Formats: sequence, C-alpha cells, structure tokens
Amino acid sequence: MSKYQNPVLYADYSDPDVIRVGDDYYMVASSFTYLPGVPLLHSKDLVHWEIINHCVRSLPFGKYEQPSHGSGTWAPSIRFHEGTFYVFVPLPDEGIFVATSDDPYGEFKLHCLHEVKGWIDPCPFWDMDGKAYMVFAYANSRCGIKHRLDLVEIDPLCREILGEPVTIFDGEQIAPTTEGPKMYYDQGYYYIFMPSGGVAAGWQSVLRAKSVKGPYEYRIVMHQGNTAVNGPHQGGWVIAPDGRHWFIHFQDVTELGRIVHLQPMCFHNGWPFIGTDQNGDGIGEPVKEWKVPAEGQPQYKIAQSDDFKSGRLGLQWQWQANPRESFYSLVGHKGIRLFCLANLFRENLLWYAPNAMTQIPQHKTFTAVTKVRLNWEQEGDMASIGMIGHSYAYFGLQRTGEGNCLMLYTGKVTNKELLGEAQEIPESSCPYEGDTVYLRLELFSDKTYRFSWSADGIRYTFTGSPQPLCRATWTGAKLCLWSANKNNVRSEGYGEYEFIHVEDRSGGKAGV
Repeated sequence: MSKYQNPVLYADYSDPDVIRVGDDYYMVASSFTYLPGVPLLHSKDLVHWEIINHCVRSLPFGKYEQPSHGSGTWAPSIRFHEGTFYVFVPLPDEGIFVATSDDPYGEFKLHCLHEVKGWIDPCPFWDMDGKAYMVFAYANSRCGIKHRLDLVEIDPLCREILGEPVTIFDGEQIAPTTEGPKMYYDQGYYYIFMPSGGVAAGWQSVLRAKSVKGPYEYRIVMHQGNTAVNGPHQGGWVIAPDGRHWFIHFQDVTELGRIVHLQPMCFHNGWPFIGTDQNGDGIGEPVKEWKVPAEGQPQYKIAQSDDFKSGRLGLQWQWQANPRESFYSLVGHKGIRLFCLANLFRENLLWYAPNAMTQIPQHKTFTAVTKVRLNWEQEGDMASIGMIGHSYAYFGLQRTGEGNCLMLYTGKVTNKELLGEAQEIPESSCPYEGDTVYLRLELFSDKTYRFSWSADGIRYTFTGSPQPLCRATWTGAKLCLWSANKNNVRSEGYGEYEFIHVEDRSGGKAGV
C-alpha cells in the first residue's frame, strides 16, 4: 500500500477543520485580514487537496476596507447537517458569524449568529434530541480569558443563541491556553477535541463526557514527544468510508505559518489515540509517514502559477482587505491589470495596502517569475512582486522624475496588530529603458529571498541584498503582486502582469 509524507500541505492553512460528506472531504482554514476569506478545500484521500471556494467573500464592516492585521476571520469550523454546509466563523472584535450553502462550490451566505467581542473558535453540534449547541473559546487579547471553554444552546438553524453560556472546562492549571474546540458524539460519549498549551509548544487534548454539558474528563492524546513536530494540535477528526479514523492538524513553522499534517487515529479504552507512541509514555506522537487513507484517488494540487486567462481571479489569490472591482481588470487585454492606486486611508506602504494581491506559498523554497508591463500615468506609478511579513520587501518597475527605474523597497512593521504601523525605505534603484520587465523572486532554504530582473526572461541580474523571510500577524509570509502610486496621488496607470510562474525548488513533495 502507498504511503504519504507529512506535512500533506506545506502551506499556511491555519486552524484546519475537516468533514466528510459521502466520498468527499472538505476542509476550512482561518485567513484573518486576507479576503475572500476562509478557503474551502476539497480532497478524495485527505492527502491531496484543491481549493474550490471561499466561505466569506467580504466582511460587512468598514474597518475591513483596509488591512486589519490579526483581526478578521479566526479559526472556523465546518459541519454538514440536513443538506446544508455550515461554516462557523469567529470575528474576535465583532462576533460569531455563520456561512451557509447547500452547494460547496456555490455561494455561501453570511449572517451574524451573535454580536460579541472576545468569543472565538466556535463549533456547532446537533444532539440526538434535536437541540443544537455551540462550544467556543475566548480570545485573551480581547477579554483577558484564554483557558476556558463554554457551551451555549443555539437554535437548530444557527440564527441565534438560546440562553446563557455555561463553562464546561476551565484549564487554568492543566491547560493554561485552551482553544479551538471541536465537538463530536461517538461510542456513547460526547468528545471535545481541543489544542492546549499554545501554538508553538502545545499539545492535543480531548475531553469526554456522558452528557453534553458534562462533567468532562480530560486527557492529552498527542504531543511532540521525541519528534521534530512542535506544537502538534488544533484540527479535526474525520472517519473514512472504510471506518478508519484520521486527524488533521497544524504545525507552526513560524516564517511560513501553520502547515497541515494528517495523523492516523484509533480508540483505546474509550479515548482517542492520535499518531504513534514512539517513546513509550502512552501518548501519541506525530508520524512522518503512513499508509494513504485511499488508493487511486485524484492527486489534486493547489494552483500557484497563473496566466490570468480564465476571466476570473484564481482561487489561490486573496487581497489584504475587502476585495473591490476597482483593484484589477481581467478582460480585454493580456494577463491581469493591477491599477496603480493611491491609498485612500494613509501613506501608501505595502503593509497598509488593501489592493495587495496575495497568495499562500505552497513550498519552503520556490521561484516566482512574473512578466509585467508598466503603463504609467503619474510619477510614482509602480508594478511589483514581493513578500509580505513583519519584515518585508518588494521589487518592481516605477516611474520617477528621471524615467523608469527598477526599485527595491524594504519595510519593517513596528506595530503588528490591526491597522498597525510600518516604515519603508528604498534599498536600491537603477534606471531601466523599457516598460516591460521580468521580475523574479527566489526563496531559499536558509529562509531568505532575493530579487532579480531580466529584459528577455533568460538572463537575470540580482538586485539588492538577500531579504529575511518573516511571518505576518497570525499568518505566514505571503507572496504578492502589487501596483500602486508610491507618491500616493490619483492615477489611471496600471501594471499589466502577463503571467506568474511559481516553481517548487525543494526537490520534494508532500503526499504520495
């Protein structure tokens, strides 16, 4: 039987949750300020995944018209109940929202279940008596609580809460950071899977009880142990058609965010056991490889490269704020036109740019090349490629008073939350005769990246120094394309990106 390798996705699909409907698996992940948000992924074997949709097209609050780093869509959950897909989405500052659809490929409609600050990581549960509940955690940054799980009854259509929450677990002593709960019923027990101990160094815990409101017993079911997989936790349990149990979870690798692992799972004395016991302490540890859940299934891949010929933006792309049609054009020309917009809110820095078009890197090393033509209208118009993080850089063709120049900017984020604060400097510049250039970004195994350019797409010249790869707020670094007017004046200019080609340079792959 074939084996798969962990991680199954070396990509920042943070806080994953997974379900099976028939022979199909669906997974959602958080996306914070990047929109459309809450990507919906599909698989036939839990190993190979494709993006098929986003559950949140935009957020109905004015603050998301500009980047709100660390806010937005936090850890979601997905369930399928009586023909409807329910995706519970927490906004830590605004409340608990629910996106619903009867077609995972169709439009999800978003509504507010409960307006509140500080409730996070909600998961719905429909009990056998017809009642429905929501288990959730609290955001320490919003309300000063980080060790408690509460349960509240909700109406079965998930339109409102019924009554007041009750505390079902207080982990102040044994699990001082408690979050991400997922509720299930099996073998006569109510189970709540939850990550404990924090993102970087935590573990996976499970609660179980005979009654939905408890009392609940507590047990650690997976930890790092002797492995190299730090903080293995937060995910979802799913049962395959053949009856085998699986657990999807993340591992935080810092610069590239929270990558996705798949673990075998079984039950022992009524408790879940995840992974394998490699050091003899009776607690599961993550596996490096295992037998695939299903043979002969489609080996989906998540798109990275794009020639922009489909007439619609590829699902791998997200903006740094609510999407607007004024950001881009795909019709009547080659590639995609990203307009050289001024920033309506503040200084025109990449960290502040709602019109930065981003995607999640899918490999620890890669090369990205784009061919771009700058059609400038005002001095300061620029078309660029870059990486967004707390230290960031972007490189592109800019119109200056002396003509076209190849410009490299570097930025440093000094206040990482919400609107935040950043500083930028031009690190290097050189005159360029034409209006069309190939821009290349290479990410290396030492966690640095470097830019180069070419007039013909064959011979490249490096520019500037290697740049340190750096995470963003609650996400990994993002690859981006960005056109802007760096003088922050109104312009009709644009960068026309004919394509972007992204190639894995690691020599390996996740999956089979």
